[in-house]
Amino acid sequence: MKKYLSSYWIRSAFYTFLQRFSLTLFGFVNFLILIRSLSKPQMGVWAFFLVVTTLFESTKSNLLKNAHIKFVGNSNREKTAIASSSLLVNASISILFICFLFLFSGYLSNWLHTGKELEDMLRWFTPGMIALVYFSHFEAVSQSHLDFKSVFAGYFARQVLFFSLVVGHQLLKIPFSLVHLAIYQSASIVLGALVLFLFGKKHLLYVFNPTIAWIKKLLGFGGYIFGIGITSSIFSNLDQLMIARFTSSKSMVASYNAATRISALVEIPSYSAAEILLPKVSQVDMSEGSDKVKYMYERMVGILLCFTTPAALFIIIFPHFVVNLIAGSQYADSSFILQMYMLSGLVKPIQNQAANILLYIGKARLCFLLNVLFVGINAGLNYLCFIQFGPYGAAIGNVIGTVLGTIVWYNILKKSIGVNFGNIWKYILDTIKTIMEKIALLVKAKQVQL
Repeated sequence: MKKYLSSYWIRSAFYTFLQRFSLTLFGFVNFLILIRSLSKPQMGVWAFFLVVTTLFESTKSNLLKNAHIKFVGNSNREKTAIASSSLLVNASISILFICFLFLFSGYLSNWLHTGKELEDMLRWFTPGMIALVYFSHFEAVSQSHLDFKSVFAGYFARQVLFFSLVVGHQLLKIPFSLVHLAIYQSASIVLGALVLFLFGKKHLLYVFNPTIAWIKKLLGFGGYIFGIGITSSIFSNLDQLMIARFTSSKSMVASYNAATRISALVEIPSYSAAEILLPKVSQVDMSEGSDKVKYMYERMVGILLCFTTPAALFIIIFPHFVVNLIAGSQYADSSFILQMYMLSGLVKPIQNQAANILLYIGKARLCFLLNVLFVGINAGLNYLCFIQFGPYGAAIGNVIGTVLGTIVWYNILKKSIGVNFGNIWKYILDTIKTIMEKIALLVKAKQVQL
């Protein structure tokens, strides 16, 4: 195995794939267990807990991890100054967020009509937020040293512990409480941070020397990315937030969340593609022309559409079957919402990869402004459709907003690097042809064996 993993690209792709696969697998199994063990109102509160904690973790990661990796220098002194400055900013953001939750979690719970449950969960998650300071720091240090094995180990340990605790509850027939789940999330992050430390401690220099200059550089580079992370998270959860605010129904929020979790399975190829595509795009010298970036975008979108379109069409045609299979009959009202999400899913690869490309060719400010614009547009569309069509209106507004957004993002990218949908269509056909040829070869080989 060591022989085959000696290459940087093979090794990094191997551990990145394992990390993505384990996150998806454990997350999906946990979802299957919890959706059958918690009541719909409880699932609604759990959904909002995940929205808040994911928003905190992902936006902080967007701000610090990318900047940390970008600026790490060759000398030990420079490395320690960057790492120390990153850790200081990391801890400061976490302290501010914890203070915010202790002061305003009650107000947030009332605003979302979740009662005291969400407030209690967020306060019990405080140890997890403290542990995230170390988890995200060790992750950034390991990635800056191209140590993807340590990162995989940390995430894997984190997922395994939470999964084991959830399965233990199920096997021992112990009733779930939402506070238990918040505590288990905290414990899993503590274990993940410890494993990351044990695997990656060889990269730590145990010197703390932050500087104002490096703090400014880290914040300067990550500022727009931080804003993009926040607006993207709000955009992704806007319909659930509006349903909670305007219906006071935790059950309807749970139905929206079930549809969101199922639709996320179809979007996995897009997230994986970004991890492969973006490092390549960042290496391209735009002064030499945009042809390489144009080719990468068109080719990647063509390949993605080949895989996501059949899955989306199947779910659009058989939504009740998919919802009953995954979430159970009590979530039958998620079927229409899921259909709407899958209509959005038909065009999302075009929009998502366009946003990623613009970010990595130096247009972070434009990406941030577009994100802010479409959060506002989607909020307006969701509200108007909610008034017109009732609780399902937010899903309809989401489709309209996504289609409008895709048109705008695509045309901006077309103006920036000259992308052509005709080329995307050509790559779709090429990919289908390649897949069919591979299948034919496999069938022929099987016939020869027989």
